[in-house]
Amino acid sequence: MSGRRLGVCGVFGAVLLAGAVVPPAAAADTTRAGAPTVEEQRLDRAAPKEILRRSGFDGVAPGFARDLARARSYAQARRLVEHEGQSLWRRAVDRAQGRGPATGDLSKDDDRPLYWARLGMTRALRAWEPRGFDLDDARRQRLLAHLETTSRGQDTIRYPKGKGGKGGKRVLVTGFDPFTLDRDTRISNPSGATALALDGTVVRTAEGPVRIETAMFPVRWTDFEQGTVERVLRRQLPRVDLFTTVSQGRVGKFDIERTNGAWRGGFGDNENLSRTETVPVSDPASQPQWTTTTLPYKDIVAADTGRFPVYDNTAVTEIPAGGSTPVERPDGPTPGSTARAGGGGDYLSNEIAYRATLLRDRLGLHDRLPGGHVHTPVLQFGAGNTDPATGKVTDAEFVRNRVDIIGQVRRIVVTAVVASGR
Repeated sequence: MSGRRLGVCGVFGAVLLAGAVVPPAAAADTTRAGAPTVEEQRLDRAAPKEILRRSGFDGVAPGFARDLARARSYAQARRLVEHEGQSLWRRAVDRAQGRGPATGDLSKDDDRPLYWARLGMTRALRAWEPRGFDLDDARRQRLLAHLETTSRGQDTIRYPKGKGGKGGKRVLVTGFDPFTLDRDTRISNPSGATALALDGTVVRTAEGPVRIETAMFPVRWTDFEQGTVERVLRRQLPRVDLFTTVSQGRVGKFDIERTNGAWRGGFGDNENLSRTETVPVSDPASQPQWTTTTLPYKDIVAADTGRFPVYDNTAVTEIPAGGSTPVERPDGPTPGSTARAGGGGDYLSNEIAYRATLLRDRLGLHDRLPGGHVHTPVLQFGAGNTDPATGKVTDAEFVRNRVDIIGQVRRIVVTAVVASGR
């Protein structure tokens, strides 16, 4: 693995590497029924337990398990799963936006309660043995997939009627789960926190209102190769005025990624699975090696959006036409080259950017839909709280950094909308 940043993730210190919808199959469909996944097994560690307790989300999974035990048919179980998944997403959004009863002493901007509560629910559903009817592996996987979809806001993206005009501009923003949790189980992902903070919000601008809807994606290769990004975005992109995928990138800076590459670099995901290959998409015969942003990156970089600097990142890694060795190019790919890393690296943030912009282009929207990828700064704990084994799950600087990143993403989005409408 090179010193390059790997999408979704970033450089933390030296190299801390740290996405009516038809739901995809659950990522862990190779795991036998009843056995918790690698992701779910981390629930038994101290930090997740503390995060759930201090947010008031520690009762979510036990309550869900009790309700599941009363289900007497598959249809009843499916209704329960969809209702509880949507309720979890709405609860997390409401908490982030200061609505509903205040529970726990973790700051409201925290994305981690949603992540760990969801895993508690999927673990309960995976272990559940229904009474009164049989549940084969295929049906259990469908229930797990519905739970993933609903608890990530993927099926509740709603905009007022009428694109633009009196109804205002429509914007879609996506975020990611925490990741690299075996290095530090306390980790939060500012892109996920941003998704919770912005979902369903309306920003007033001189050009009119901007309605922002959001969704969250897992940090799992399998979900991406099963088409979860395309399933969620295919219906939405023709309806919106601007979109941006968001993930965590480099320390102390934002990047607007100019170019995305069709390559997976192999870094382990949240299931500790690795992929090193061309990004698998439908119709690979027409698959380009590169896609590009259509966000107004010059306007974004020039604007005063917050305390972190914002860069137009043009760097890529390619194998030049006729060559065999990867070469880093600071100014973008050369004609006929093969991708080895986009500006956002070769991990899942590069992949969501690649998939989203490729879908934009295949839908014929390249010249009229601004869209691309924004990398946020790495979310850092305060000085003296960097040891994963002994550190606190939160501190004042950690919260300040996350709040500032969320606010700056919001201003970047508004800047992009206004600039695109000129």
